[in-house]
Amino acid sequence: MRGVCTLDALAAGIAEGGAEGRRLAVLDGYRGEVFAALYAAAGERIWEPAVYAPEQLGARLAELDPPPSVAGSGAVRFRQDLSPNGVRIADDADPVHRVAARHVCALAAAQGDGEADPPAPIYLRPPDAERWRERDAFQRAE
Repeated sequence: MRGVCTLDALAAGIAEGGAEGRRLAVLDGYRGEVFAALYAAAGERIWEPAVYAPEQLGARLAELDPPPSVAGSGAVRFRQDLSPNGVRIADDADPVHRVAARHVCALAAAQGDGEADPPAPIYLRPPDAERWRERDAFQRAE
């Protein structure tokens, strides 16, 4: 079993879709947020996965020259916040916005057959259950 970051798999699909240069994988994080990571043309991460407000990510993108190719469910949902500065986002129906199993499998296979660390989740923000527990504890304290 191998752990594969969903943003890494999405970025692999952006490259396969014909994007040149840097690419930004953006997933809808719900709660009005996105999960994003920026990748170099060769595939290495430039920005580690992080959670952003869409307008915050848009401002960060405005600092990049040239702008990267952007795809993912977050790019579709927050297109207006991410695209005013020349950022290239494919049409909503383009398959580049979906994570493909073949990219997950290819990334897992590329990790090799040696001893690997066990898969571990990457939490970019506290899980909902933790937030609910804090909320419920606060309400009981009142």
